[in-house]
Amino acid sequence: MPARILDGLKIRDEIFAELKTEIGRLHNIGIRPGLAAVLVGENPASQLYVKSKIAACEQLGMASWLHTPPANITTEYMLQLVRDLNADDNVDGILIQLPLPGQVDAKRVLEAVDPAKDVDGFHPVSMGMLVSNRPGLVACTPAGCMEILRRNQIAVEGANAVVLGRSDIVGKPMALLLLHANATVTICHSKTKDLPEVIRRADIVVAAIGKEGYVQADWIKPGAAVIDVGTNKVTDAAEAAALLRNFPERLEKFRAKGNVLIGDVHPDAAQVAGALTPVPGGVGPMTITMLMSNTVKAARLRRGASATAARS
Repeated sequence: MPARILDGLKIRDEIFAELKTEIGRLHNIGIRPGLAAVLVGENPASQLYVKSKIAACEQLGMASWLHTPPANITTEYMLQLVRDLNADDNVDGILIQLPLPGQVDAKRVLEAVDPAKDVDGFHPVSMGMLVSNRPGLVACTPAGCMEILRRNQIAVEGANAVVLGRSDIVGKPMALLLLHANATVTICHSKTKDLPEVIRRADIVVAAIGKEGYVQADWIKPGAAVIDVGTNKVTDAAEAAALLRNFPERLEKFRAKGNVLIGDVHPDAAQVAGALTPVPGGVGPMTITMLMSNTVKAARLRRGASATAARS
């Protein structure tokens, strides 16, 4: 039986409806959550991402500001811009779109962001709050993965969960969130021995390694829930044919378009898993959704009791 599809677009719409209600209540007490995005240079992919984030702000009735420094910007200029945004009380969230140009010290810039406005959840203080399981701003993609599990009633407590990937952006915070939800968590990576056997024991698999079709269908425990974080563009015809041999409709679309998005999990896993996020349309929409949620949360946390009261 094919896997149940865990539709990220549907969950995005549910959360957006909830956020609109909360934002409306905040408006009633004179608070308009606001996100400042910083986009350096003219990277087309980054421009597309930031445009989607600004559009989401507008859709929800949030304020947004876009800062577009040129690609030859210095670290000192970026640090001053961050200081200015930290000091602006209208700004609840600060988004530094990555990657930054090579001459900019990205770590210094990200660490200069006020943790109270760190809606990406990348700051060491944000990570520390997550480690100690205290309320704070959590990295958007892992937070979105947890919402997918929760809203699809997939049991996390007591489950064996495997996280494939150990990045600061996805792997590590994902493992901590699962651990706090009482899963037994194994973190795997490129040096893990006998990786297929480790994954075969998992009730929940979160794949975030950045390689198309890496996790094979026979690595998946029958009935397991699979959260595929990967979004890899495949343009090679032979590779697409191999990956999509059992999906003629998707292969036909590849031939018409010249590319296809493939997750980190082989598409054939849909015949083994009990539940599976699609690529595209699974985890992807949840990342921007949780960025919006974090911005509203930051507005609430920064303003204290009055904003909390408006939520109830």
